[in-house]
Amino acid sequence: MFASATFSGPAMFGSATFKSAAHFRWATFEGPAWFGAATFKVAAHFEAATFERDAGFQSATFEHAASFRSATFKGDARFQAAFTGLAIFDSATFERDASYWSATFKDDARFASAIFKGPATFRSATFERDAWFESATIFKSDARFESATFKTTYKFGPLVCAGRTRLSGALFGGPVTLSIATRRLECRRTRWSSTAEVRLRYAAVDFSHAVFEYPLTIAAEPEPFVLDDAQLAEAPLAGAPDAAVRMASLCGVDAAHLVLADVDLSGCLFNGTVHLDQVRLEGTCSFDSVPPGTHWRAGRPVRFTERCVLAEEHHWRARQPGVVRGWNVAVCGAGQAGPAQLAPMYRALRKAFEDSKNEPGAADFYYGEMEMRRHDRTGTSRAERGLLYAYWMLSGYGLRASRALGWLAAAMLVTIMLLMGFGLPKDDPKQEATGTVPPGGGRVTFEIGREDPRNPSGNRFTGERFEKALNVTLNSVVFRSADQDLTTAGTYIEMASRLAEPVLLGLAVLAVRNRVKR
Repeated sequence: MFASATFSGPAMFGSATFKSAAHFRWATFEGPAWFGAATFKVAAHFEAATFERDAGFQSATFEHAASFRSATFKGDARFQAAFTGLAIFDSATFERDASYWSATFKDDARFASAIFKGPATFRSATFERDAWFESATIFKSDARFESATFKTTYKFGPLVCAGRTRLSGALFGGPVTLSIATRRLECRRTRWSSTAEVRLRYAAVDFSHAVFEYPLTIAAEPEPFVLDDAQLAEAPLAGAPDAAVRMASLCGVDAAHLVLADVDLSGCLFNGTVHLDQVRLEGTCSFDSVPPGTHWRAGRPVRFTERCVLAEEHHWRARQPGVVRGWNVAVCGAGQAGPAQLAPMYRALRKAFEDSKNEPGAADFYYGEMEMRRHDRTGTSRAERGLLYAYWMLSGYGLRASRALGWLAAAMLVTIMLLMGFGLPKDDPKQEATGTVPPGGGRVTFEIGREDPRNPSGNRFTGERFEKALNVTLNSVVFRSADQDLTTAGTYIEMASRLAEPVLLGLAVLAVRNRVKR
């Protein structure tokens, strides 16, 4: 009816009712085009139409198919409309804002190969059947789907978004796979009513308070998405440093059905996550680490043992007085988690690693748990903190073999020096046999006596005395007696050595076992 027509001024179809064919193919709207309350009782054809200025379909009703394939919208496009039939926007180009706020799509909605150069808003939109955002659908700004409803959509994407993809408050009613390459994905309070797989590239993901009752997988896609045997072009994301997927927050999530695969968890917030011990970590999931190198605090060197660290611990340590450089400061809204909150987080993640038979990986989280208990002044008593401090200093909570071996070597050296100085007698006591021969012969009874060890004097640090002290010390390490004569002081030194040194040896063995067992 209006095919190839040119509307040089405003085109006002505000309350029009199209009962017969509504053909606007190749039409050009040089002024604003308003179809605000129009009703299309037949198929609406806007293929290859060009809207030079704003296009408004705010309250329009499309009772049959509506096709905007290859249309170009150079001004704002507003489609707060009801699409009863198939809605086709394949290859459409939106030069400025595109708004589908509260739009209803009762049939399939197709946006394959569409290009949105300005912000695209689908807030509170309802997709009752499939929503097709694939075949190189590109959002060059933000894509907003807050509070949208996808009742039966089984596939969302692959698509590329140069800005933020916002799915906060959205509802997915059936099994769905999301394939998105975007700088940031926001899924705050998003709800999934069935199984879901979220495959991503480049994204920082905020899953705060998301709700899912069935298994949900968040995975990093190592290679660009493939469409029709060709890789999806990612030119809008060319400035990104890498294609890694970084989790920003899992606060308030019930992680009982959550699977994370090949994602970066170094900046992820876990405070308030429920059933964190049941989360499954597949592939290479990395965490943050301690500040590297040697630092100086109050005039003394400080060096942190390499281990996995949660983002909340970084934030807590960065708030402490006299903090060394290298701990990350919390961003606005990250919360104020302390040792009392961090200890259960580390404990839950330790159990998650143990359940997946990754004992070496669990060791770092056990270390973090013990560190938080040692620093917790509200839930840990003074006596318990003292024991934890000793456990940390002697062996790094049974996880640092080098520390335990260092203390063992120091204890052995002290024992040797004490034995050489005070424990070994001046000379080995000699045995004497005395007896009386009865007159006329007969049986002689001898009494064998031994003189008491004499305290050393003179030069005590000789090679011979070192060898004897070393022999006593080595036997003490394995809880054996060396059958060496000792002074009274030496006896007590040996007793202390036989108590302390086997414990240190055991801690070293325990640390090695915790690092290598599977």
